[in-house]
Amino acid sequence: MLWAAPGAGDWGLSNWVHVLTGLPSPFAREQIAIQEENFVRKEDYETVVKKLEKEEDEHSKTKTLLAKEAEKLQFALGEIEVLSKQLEREKQIFEKALSNVKSKALRESTKKDKLISKCNEIESHIMKQEDLLNDKENEIKELQQFITKQKQTLKTQVSDLKIQKQQESYIAQVLKKKQKKGLK
Repeated sequence: MLWAAPGAGDWGLSNWVHVLTGLPSPFAREQIAIQEENFVRKEDYETVVKKLEKEEDEHSKTKTLLAKEAEKLQFALGEIEVLSKQLEREKQIFEKALSNVKSKALRESTKKDKLISKCNEIESHIMKQEDLLNDKENEIKELQQFITKQKQTLKTQVSDLKIQKQQESYIAQVLKKKQKKGLK
């Protein structure tokens, strides 16, 4: 047997023949096929490396852009927080002012209602007073009519009395004249 490396006993004679003749053995051919499968050509490798470098460069640019945008975002969030606090303060001021206006409106409304009620009372009192005055005026008119009638009646009575007195005076004169004539 030919010289063999330790552990090469199971390699077989045909493999040694291929080694000595320079032809690849089936095992070697299998190994070469596996290596060719795993092998990458230099051009492909360089293309992949360039792509990787380009992607790393783009990644770096994207990372820088992301950092800038994150900074802008933080600034915007800070502004939003400031504006939110300002808005909350203004909202509280507005709500307080609105509450004051509502309270004032309620007070004014209550005051207005009281004034309307008071006006209604006064109006009612005035109407009662007017009714009372109308009643008194009617009573006065009735009394004036009564007085006018009484005056007329008294005038008539005075006139009748005057006539009666004149008649009595005339009768008394006539009787005196008759008595004087009768005495004569």
